[in-house]
Amino acid sequence: MTLSLIRLVFAAGVVQARLRRYLPRLTRILAPQPPGLPALFAELQRIESDLAYRTRFFAGLNAAVAERNAERIAELEALRTALDQLQNLVSPATASLPYD
Repeated sequence: MTLSLIRLVFAAGVVQARLRRYLPRLTRILAPQPPGLPALFAELQRIESDLAYRTRFFAGLNAAVAERNAERIAELEALRTALDQLQNLVSPATASLPYD
């Protein structure tokens, strides 16, 4: 019984491989499509077609980029402060060296 089941599974795999090889268009049609792409495409179409929505979208995008840049600058300043403190601990004479 198990030997025939193994042969059946093997035969199904061979059939599937041959279908993919000889009928690639059919296998693309029958393959499941990713669910998120139509929604993203609809969003892109709305951005391109609706001027008011495009304006709001880009304003939000610019605000997000500015917020990310502010966070990065704050992290850089914290890193520079920590570096100053470390230099003061290691060698107080070189604490005032420029970073650039």
